[in-house]
Amino acid sequence: MNTGTYIQPHSCNGQTERPPQEPPPLNPPASVQVKNRRKLYLDAHPEYFSAALELADPLLYDRLIRRFQSATEREEEGRAKGYSGVLEADLLRSEAKMEALAHPDPNATVTYTRGPNGEILAEDQDEIPETKEEGAERWRWEMELRFLRGADHEFDYTAVDQNEEYDDWNEEQERYFDDEEPHFMLDEGDEGHQKEELKGETGIQDF
Repeated sequence: MNTGTYIQPHSCNGQTERPPQEPPPLNPPASVQVKNRRKLYLDAHPEYFSAALELADPLLYDRLIRRFQSATEREEEGRAKGYSGVLEADLLRSEAKMEALAHPDPNATVTYTRGPNGEILAEDQDEIPETKEEGAERWRWEMELRFLRGADHEFDYTAVDQNEEYDDWNEEQERYFDDEEPHFMLDEGDEGHQKEELKGETGIQDF
């Protein structure tokens, strides 16, 4: 006679089987979340890549940006920086060239040697851009990687890394994928048999 008593199932080895546990919610690792927030910040603040960023790497800026600038463009950039800004950039660039000359980096895209009159000459290595557009794209890419790594020591990363407002991109992406999920509908017109239809962007697919 069935008394309605529930009997806990046992496995063949005599141990009580446990019901499967719900998987933990999928949250991005902290490092991924931080980089996503930093990337969204850059997308929302293109002014970060202004000419003042030259001070981050004067040699790289010299080879990727300044080499393609006309005299007029350099003059306009100088007015935007101001006298002190131009002086600081020139000083840092000269110091960086002296350092590169004294301690060559085999992994650098540009190396420096002394010319016959004592001047510092640049020797291009591989992957040097050939056009102004390529140089600007390469510069932005290098500075973006630098920012994502947290290597801009003059920037307050906590204002971005701990700011949930910069999660909006992820939420919009999640809403997009939610909207793209297929919807299953039941055809009530079939008696004794229910047909499932998959509706998506590509039309209706019957199973």
